Amino acid sequence: MEIKKSPKANLENYSKLFLQLGLVLALLISYVGIEHKTFEREIDELFSANTGEEEEIDIPLTERIELVKPPPPPPPAPEKIEIVEDEEDIIETPPESTETDEDTVIKEPIKEVVEEEEVMEDVPFSIIEDAPVYPGCKGSKAELKKCLQKSIQKHVGRKFNTDLANELGLDQGRQRVIVIFKIDKKGNIVDVRSRGPHKRLEKEAEKVVKMLPKMIPGKQRGRPVGVKYTLPITLQVE
Repeated sequence: MEIKKSPKANLENYSKLFLQLGLVLALLISYVGIEHKTFEREIDELFSANTGEEEEIDIPLTERIELVKPPPPPPPAPEKIEIVEDEEDIIETPPESTETDEDTVIKEPIKEVVEEEEVMEDVPFSIIEDAPVYPGCKGSKAELKKCLQKSIQKHVGRKFNTDLANELGLDQGRQRVIVIFKIDKKGNIVDVRSRGPHKRLEKEAEKVVKMLPKMIPGKQRGRPVGVKYTLPITLQVE
């Protein structure tokens, strides 16, 4: 029995159609290949690198290293050491005795050493250790110092001629005379000087101060010294 084929199953009838489809597909592939554009990779990388943020680069700090010069080498040791023998004999002399007996006569005279006494300068009354003692004053060092000041003021107040300031026709008010003197190492009043508004007042002040009694001299470090004293005399002129 012979098998009959369907006319639709015969592929020869579609050969022209397949040929046309193949040509169209080939043309399409050729066109796409010609029109397709390509870019180099380096350009893309540069473009992407420029658009990004700039990176911060940390540069490490470098220290300056100074080269230390090595110390110079020590001098070379001598190659040979010569030993010199002592040829001369040294004669030792025994030390002379310093002891003396009764029969020994000393030719050189013995000189006595005299210590020079330290000369102390005059000391101001404000820093004297032991102030001069006014006749009749007693007590401690501080009490003797205050007693001396009060006694000098009383003496000046009794002896000074207060009417002299009014007779000289000075300006009304207080007038001051400054008297500077020294109580020497023996307790006497010496080197009296004064400064005031009038010569007669200065002479009067010096005369009154010279009338002060002799005192027990002041002492510094246990030795009598001269003591400088400054006395202001205030007068009221009416």
